Amino acid sequence: MSARELVVLGTASQVPTRQRNHNGYVLLWDGEGILFDPGEGTQRQMLHTSVAAHDLTRICLTHFHGDHTLGLPGVIQHMSLDGVPHEVTAHYPASGQRYFERLRHATPFHDTLRLREAPVEEPGVLVAASGTHLTTAGRERIPEEGGAQRPEAPFTLEAHLLSHRIETFGYRLTEPDTRRMLPERLAERGIRGPDVGRLQREGELRGVRLEEVSAPRRGQRFAFVMDTRLCDGVQELAEGCDLLVIESTFLRAETELAEVSGHLTAFQAGRVAAEAGVRHLVLTHFSQRYQDTALFAAEARDAGFRGELTAARDLMRIPVPPRG
Repeated sequence: MSARELVVLGTASQVPTRQRNHNGYVLLWDGEGILFDPGEGTQRQMLHTSVAAHDLTRICLTHFHGDHTLGLPGVIQHMSLDGVPHEVTAHYPASGQRYFERLRHATPFHDTLRLREAPVEEPGVLVAASGTHLTTAGRERIPEEGGAQRPEAPFTLEAHLLSHRIETFGYRLTEPDTRRMLPERLAERGIRGPDVGRLQREGELRGVRLEEVSAPRRGQRFAFVMDTRLCDGVQELAEGCDLLVIESTFLRAETELAEVSGHLTAFQAGRVAAEAGVRHLVLTHFSQRYQDTALFAAEARDAGFRGELTAARDLMRIPVPPRG
């Protein structure tokens, strides 16, 4: 299994079809499991994959329409039933707090899950790469129960405002930039063994600076964009992504309907990805009026996107492109 990959649980918009479950996506990233927009049937779809309740560490909801949230009660109850021992953080629009509480406690059950509520109040950084939770974009409600807390994420998680019929946020995950050590330059300067780690930590060793024996290595970037018209937030989320998951509810012939209903076409998604320099574009959230998703991929190509392209199917596993 790749240490960094997207598991697609569902690709339908509004209502499921015989071939497409409601939304549901799990990003596996170095031990973290982020569940995005669990629509109805999410926990059952998980049974068809190797993703278990214990793998989930975060839940990110873009908005509170049912096709993005009605699977949440079952997922939470499943995690409680399975005795997930670690804390799980939930991010969602703060304006929908009452809906979150209804979903969180939709039915009576033996609730053992330590769920940290971190509603998003405004665009900004939710989790800094250092692991420090910031309060500019969201506040946290920490459960009163004690217990050791799970180590924080090795990435920065941001929320950007989108343009839908209700308040909606997209999410962007960014790995910190690092430096790649150059063995030939290390050898030239006589640095080997434990001294390599010491140079990385201290930045200079015996007159040799880290910059002289290494090269910049950009961190990987992932973004999740659902239910939105074209807006600044879409472009901000997509910029420079290695893997962009983006809704493409309609084809270009229905551009006016997409605008009215607060959605994107495959052509618009492809153009955004092309302009943003996306490496791998994943189209999803298809209207039930369409059977052939190859049409969506063709439209994204027509819009000028030349990177790797996937029209998502339920239960697909899509690796995050390897670092350059």
